[in-house]
Amino acid sequence: MSSLRTALIAAALTLAIPIPAQATAGPAITIENGRTQPVFSYADAVREHVYVESPVDSDLDGNLDKVRVDIIRPKESGPGLKVPVVIDESPYYDNSGRGNESEHKAYDAAGNVTKFPLFYDNFYVPRGYAVLNVDMLGTTRSEGCPDIGGKADVLGGKAVIDWLNGRARAFRADGSAVVADWTTGKAAMIGKSYDGTLANAVAATGVEGLETIVPISAISSWYKYQRSNGVVYNYDYAAGLANHVDTDPEAKCQQVRDRMDAEDADDTGDYNAFWSERDYIGGLLGDVSKVRASVFVVHTVNDLNVKPDNFSTWWKALADRNVPRKIWVGQTGHVDPFDFEGRRGLWVDTLHRWFDHWLHGVRNGITGEPRADVEVSPKQWITQSDWPAPSALKTSLYPAADGSLGSKPAAANSAASFKDVAMSETDMVADVGTANPGRVAFTTGELSQDLRLSGTPTADLRVKLDKPTSNLTALLVDFGEDSRVDWRTNEGITDLAEEDCHGESTAADDACYRKVVTNVATRPLEIVARGWIDVQNRDSLSQATPLPPGTYGTVTWLTLPQDYTFKKGHRIGLVLAGTDSTYSDETGTGANVTVDLSRSSVSVPLMLGTPLVDVPKDTTKFRGPGKLDLPKPDTTFRFF
Repeated sequence: MSSLRTALIAAALTLAIPIPAQATAGPAITIENGRTQPVFSYADAVREHVYVESPVDSDLDGNLDKVRVDIIRPKESGPGLKVPVVIDESPYYDNSGRGNESEHKAYDAAGNVTKFPLFYDNFYVPRGYAVLNVDMLGTTRSEGCPDIGGKADVLGGKAVIDWLNGRARAFRADGSAVVADWTTGKAAMIGKSYDGTLANAVAATGVEGLETIVPISAISSWYKYQRSNGVVYNYDYAAGLANHVDTDPEAKCQQVRDRMDAEDADDTGDYNAFWSERDYIGGLLGDVSKVRASVFVVHTVNDLNVKPDNFSTWWKALADRNVPRKIWVGQTGHVDPFDFEGRRGLWVDTLHRWFDHWLHGVRNGITGEPRADVEVSPKQWITQSDWPAPSALKTSLYPAADGSLGSKPAAANSAASFKDVAMSETDMVADVGTANPGRVAFTTGELSQDLRLSGTPTADLRVKLDKPTSNLTALLVDFGEDSRVDWRTNEGITDLAEEDCHGESTAADDACYRKVVTNVATRPLEIVARGWIDVQNRDSLSQATPLPPGTYGTVTWLTLPQDYTFKKGHRIGLVLAGTDSTYSDETGTGANVTVDLSRSSVSVPLMLGTPLVDVPKDTTKFRGPGKLDLPKPDTTFRFF
């Protein structure tokens, strides 16, 4: 009898249920099949804007900066019907625009937004949510100066959450005070790239009222965005990006940009207070231990803009604290899940259920489902209990003097040498069976079965130098012709003319967007995992320790994470080199690097049950493909 009662209760929860929490003269929030229903008019929604007072004066004009907040909410919302909030805070509303179609805000004569970028407003407002498009401090119609992940960026966004919960002040354009009497105070932050980074940052402050975040292709540590273990990707990037997103006259924030240039430690590549302020896992402004919000992470393993160690380290830190969480891991480049081919409808529905659960309290079972969705080959997705795949185990691969890569350590006193010069990845992986003074390469034999890598490989080398330091690159390569996601071309997607719609539209703001397809290319190899380190940062990111010339030292570091299947008949390759000019602007030290092969290896998280076959001793039969045209991905301010 009790089981029948339980089943009846569960069935009742899926019926259309108006939420009677507040009396209202119009429609009430309605739930059916575990989802809020579109019972409110999008066309009649309230469109307004306010200016929230932040606790910072980033432009040093003597006044606290105000954050511009554009709001759209159901007409019925107010003291009698309070609604939760979905926030997309961005620096890009008046420059790069938002989404795959680079949408911008449009305003009416009163200064209210008539077109909100993306589908969030079209979809969620009819279902009983307010949607806020927030201009990051120093951008669009907000005051102040952008400081690229620092105090102004973080505390400006936090102030909006505080205002929604009665802890901060806001004003209308005429200077009159305004309170958010139409909201429950429960908020979500969502967004891709910089927008998702702001969500991570605000969550790391522990602000009350932020119930969930959905960081998409987002930064968790700006050091990881612009550094890898002391290797600098781009010089003066923070100041350059600040100038890009700030559409005010350049002179206004020049002193802020000059300060960033002076403090970013480009000359050493070290981690310092500047980067700690911009580290949301364990930095000066906030850290993962303060996170109250649940987290729905979306990232791709081939995002070489916001590189995937930004999600993997954040995800592990969240897991270590048992933060409620969910993850999608794709194979394209810097792409929103709304534009994963064949997944748009599923994404919209999954996000809907996630927000309904955390903001409206709908018991729809989403937190009891498998935690991870993973793309394992072009457009082929699997669902698993977590990421990385729990059954993947670290497997050590050992390079040998004959060019092989196998399951046993190399013979004692065997070594290989190369010179640290700036070299592109294309040149590093070309003709791997031929000697090249700028790199050494090792390959397995042909694989007898498919092998899936899931997680983060570790390079563990014992090296000596003839100079105090050298940059090191480790590449894990799949040698074998195959059709793979072509993430190098337009981040891996191509727009179609056909559209589909998600939400309600008006003449000024439609809910329809172009469909996309995944780019696929057939090539003889793929660089699967990449990792870089400056040898003098082998023991500490914040304090350089030169390696005495002629002395061996151990250098261990993580590559970028991956989820990738090496096919039967392919070969796994390990390439070791100096400065990777594809991703670093450094010139190389010119140091000669000697690798003690007997005490060097790479540890790769692989699925069980697939033995490796050692390469034959006669390696001359495998020359590898020649030089391929692998263009450098365009990462110059493609942070949107």
